[in-house]
Amino acid sequence: MADLQTDALDTDTLRALPAPEPVPDTATYLDNRARALAADPARRANYERYMTSARRSADVDYLPVKLDIENVSRCNLRCTMCVVSDWPKGKRAADMPLDRFKRLIDEQTGVVEIKLQGIGEPTMQGDAYFEMIRYARSKHIWVRTTTNATLLHLRNNYRKLVDSGANEIQISIDGADATTYESIRRGAKFAMVTRNCRSINAYCAELGIIRTKMWTVVQRANRHQLPALVQLAADLGFKRLVFSLELSDWGLERWHERNSSVAVPQFRPGEPQELMELGERLGVVVRFWTLHEKYDAAVPGKLCPWPFERACIASDLRVVPCCYIGNPDAYSFTPEPFDSFSEIWRGAAMRQFRQAHLDGRIPSICAGCYKPAARPAV
Repeated sequence: MADLQTDALDTDTLRALPAPEPVPDTATYLDNRARALAADPARRANYERYMTSARRSADVDYLPVKLDIENVSRCNLRCTMCVVSDWPKGKRAADMPLDRFKRLIDEQTGVVEIKLQGIGEPTMQGDAYFEMIRYARSKHIWVRTTTNATLLHLRNNYRKLVDSGANEIQISIDGADATTYESIRRGAKFAMVTRNCRSINAYCAELGIIRTKMWTVVQRANRHQLPALVQLAADLGFKRLVFSLELSDWGLERWHERNSSVAVPQFRPGEPQELMELGERLGVVVRFWTLHEKYDAAVPGKLCPWPFERACIASDLRVVPCCYIGNPDAYSFTPEPFDSFSEIWRGAAMRQFRQAHLDGRIPSICAGCYKPAARPAV
């Protein structure tokens, strides 16, 4: 499938856009990684093997250093750009049990960073979700997570999320007013979500920390509101705002066609700079997220890094290549729930997947992120 966004935006413009930094800053992120490596000799040794690897072999002698872990595959919203809208009652599978999450973290001694969220709203799991964050943080693992903020007012969830120790909390806001926001984030109430954002940001300010980042998926329905979204971020107490220029198709043709139709048009000359300057005046750091340049199977240094450093683990313990697919029903290395992810990581299916990338026979599920392959896709 073709890429959803970079065909619509000039590549040179995209390449020049500053990418998001970790929250609160890169120095904090690097310091945490150093602490994680210092705390566990096995993790340090694994990371050194990863760093010295040329990543030109399908057989890897290290465990993954990052993971996307989906604690729930269900959501209380039916967003226009999300595959959850296709799922009966907005649910694909059961939640990941807390004890199974802990087993996974204990097994994956090489992991220094996780994203705890997949296709769904993680706070729907309740206190088990917050305990997952605390458990990962107890091992010095950097934790990013994403929420739609609709449930943060319940049972002091906004405090629990911050107190869990999550390093980065991305909050999805896709409209600057109720009409636009609610037309995209179907089922959400703009007034409630904005109150919840004020609450969590005020709590962070009370503690003297920065943990949140407002995240906006730019699409035709909200394209006209970019300056207003910068203003909204400031009004809600955010110090960071990311405009995401990527819409996933989840590896499915129907969603490719649907989300391609709402891809944003090209920026006006100077528009990104105007947004960043507006943010600077309002105390908001504005950044942009996009796959600005396709991977290239003909160039060793331009292969997708995912097969060689990480994977996505779905709530039902099936393994997906990356977050752009996210859905094991579209592609999975494991038809059944796994017992040991390490065995999958080193197993035949993932080796064959890596070898296909190395040989330039890019799997069709990955084709949209690559320049046209020199050899037929598999």
